[in-house]
Amino acid sequence: MSDHHNHDSEPSSSCGHSHDHSESNPDIYVISPSGAVPTRERLELGAKNLRSLGFGVTLDPDAACQYSRFGGTDAQRLAAIERSLAQPSDVVMASRGGYGMTRLLPQINWKAVADSGKRFIGHSDFTAFNLALLAQTGAPSLTGPNVSTDFGEEMPDELMTDLFVETLRGELQILSFESPDSDEFDGRGILWGGNLAMLMTLLGTPYFPAIQDGILFVEDVHEHPYRVERMLLQLLQAGVLAKQQALILGQFTDYRLSAADQGYDLDEVIAYIRQTAGIPVITGLPYGHVPLKATLPIGVQVGLATEDDMAYLVLDEHE
Repeated sequence: MSDHHNHDSEPSSSCGHSHDHSESNPDIYVISPSGAVPTRERLELGAKNLRSLGFGVTLDPDAACQYSRFGGTDAQRLAAIERSLAQPSDVVMASRGGYGMTRLLPQINWKAVADSGKRFIGHSDFTAFNLALLAQTGAPSLTGPNVSTDFGEEMPDELMTDLFVETLRGELQILSFESPDSDEFDGRGILWGGNLAMLMTLLGTPYFPAIQDGILFVEDVHEHPYRVERMLLQLLQAGVLAKQQALILGQFTDYRLSAADQGYDLDEVIAYIRQTAGIPVITGLPYGHVPLKATLPIGVQVGLATEDDMAYLVLDEHE
């Protein structure tokens, strides 16, 4: 067993410390609660790009840590979450996804997270945090870009950036998107969901939200269409879909069909789920492992309507 797998060892030398403070109070505090960031440069570039948008950004001391595949040991990553609750920034943002959040769920003080009043944001593996927080406390959070993977590009997607800024400022009222062949729907409900595979890992645990009359949205990456179908059928057969008003499909990307698929593609999966789900299915949500991803609330009441191959997600309803 090599040194860096010794739980008693000091943080490895790949941990750096950052004292980046803007002149005003920092708005965003960055943690690495799942996988290790690909490079510190990507993390720093993400922080720089966020600062150029007018956000103050502080990197957690262990944000660039690496322990095996993780952004630090379990204890280090838990400590980073605890530090994020105590510091002054309003927003706590994940550096990246990957894997590792499910290890931490039983050790996180969810009441303290909710009571902090902070807005937590991330996607992919961070779905486990979003949904556990909702299940354990009912508190809302955000799903959207990560710091190193999305903002750590030389030119982050312009529309992703606009949606992120408008959402954090409370300015985005309606998200409209093309939804070809969408089922008819006009209703309101709690918006929840995220990465489909992460959602499935929580099913049957205390970290799976029991949402009634909700609006569920899902996306995934590197998953064959038949695997996406299998997960959606598990949600159906577990009785989850029947409790929702609608299912919104985001982007399912980076898969390659094999000979065994015989051409069985995502379109056929969607058609089959439409026939079997028993609830309206809406496609085209700009959300997933793609450059253009909307920043969406989780655990918040929204409106949703479809008309003429368009869908309208009403995020902020003014009376």
